[in-house]
Amino acid sequence: MTKPQPGDKAPDFRSTTQEGEPLTLADLRGQRVILYFYPKDNTSGCTLEAQSLRDGKAELARQGFRIIGVSPDSEKSHRNFCAKHDLNFTLLADTDHSVAEAYGVWAEKSMYGRKYMGILRTTFVIDAEGRIEKVFEKVDTKNHYRQILDSYAK
Repeated sequence: MTKPQPGDKAPDFRSTTQEGEPLTLADLRGQRVILYFYPKDNTSGCTLEAQSLRDGKAELARQGFRIIGVSPDSEKSHRNFCAKHDLNFTLLADTDHSVAEAYGVWAEKSMYGRKYMGILRTTFVIDAEGRIEKVFEKVDTKNHYRQILDSYAK
């Protein structure tokens, strides 16, 4: 599937949170959502990105944003990741990578010459009506919340 672009209707999804609660895009209607896809809990870049969003959550919330992270890790892995890094937002356990596929971010990757399927680190900002506002494909993991806010200041 191709990656949705600004102006496109955000693909619907159904997944479970780190607490085992179901969550769909329809549940988020009326809220602006930062839907960020990351490869794996507790890896260096993913931890920096999550910590940046955690640290910027209050400021992002003042702008009307709700943060939702998505990776193929399990609910248990997400709970441990949240506890270890004091994460204060929702993580989706996309173990069948159906959400990542719907957003066009499940793709072939390569490391040390080995090819494998995985998440392309990407953030989608979805407006209150369920349309894509912005797409970040070059994510500054250490300063991601600032990267998002700065893109609206322009």
